[in-house]
Amino acid sequence: MLTVDFDRLGLRPGDRVLDMGCGAGRHAFEMYKRGADVVAFDQDADELATVREWFGAMKEAGEVPDGAEADVTEGDALALPFADGEFDRIVAAEVLEHIHADVEAIKELVRVLRPGGTLAISVPRWLPEVINWKLSDDYHNAEGGHIRIYTDHELIDKVTKAGRFNDGTPGDAMVFEGKGYAHGLHAPYWWIKCAVGVTNDQHPLARAYHKLLVWEIMKNPRTLRAAGKVLDPMIGKSMVLYFRKPDAVAVPASSDAA
Repeated sequence: MLTVDFDRLGLRPGDRVLDMGCGAGRHAFEMYKRGADVVAFDQDADELATVREWFGAMKEAGEVPDGAEADVTEGDALALPFADGEFDRIVAAEVLEHIHADVEAIKELVRVLRPGGTLAISVPRWLPEVINWKLSDDYHNAEGGHIRIYTDHELIDKVTKAGRFNDGTPGDAMVFEGKGYAHGLHAPYWWIKCAVGVTNDQHPLARAYHKLLVWEIMKNPRTLRAAGKVLDPMIGKSMVLYFRKPDAVAVPASSDAA
């Protein structure tokens, strides 16, 4: 299921886009279907190999527009192997909560985004995540698990200041353009999992709710779509923040006074 609203991001065919921390590739696949030139980036070589296979299968099946390209790149979020301003759009979905040096990762995202480009960042929403942490230490103590809980104000502050120079001058300071919430039906599932044991997949309540989520993902029935519209703003598990990098401003050449 998608977390990011690509219409809100401003995604257009032909855009060069980065899915940073792509995981299994759900956002990369959707952007590819929409005609973007996609780079799926992650540190997990095995997942990237699977994503590459799916890119090839999508192209062979005619699921992507002519001219769209997609590839994978393995690397470190703190040292992205891309040029300054290389991407028109960037997605970083459910990644930053895993990274200790999150400010450095954000600075890298800002660096490789072109002036005028847009960025979508999603993280677990504060209240649903706090409940998970309160219910279960195992939920967040797992290796590679969540290491922080963001408020919207904290993350907005970190991103909007990420383009500033060391002396505090604005530089390419990002502009916050709005937020949304997603996966309201998923928050109760994780509360159940944390209450009965995050690895206890066979608990009757966890199994029953999981079936509901599978039905949502596979069939997307009208009743669950309606429920999601109500629950997303209230308890949506994911918070999505949208930013824009200001257009480059030409600095006039100085001239000596006559």
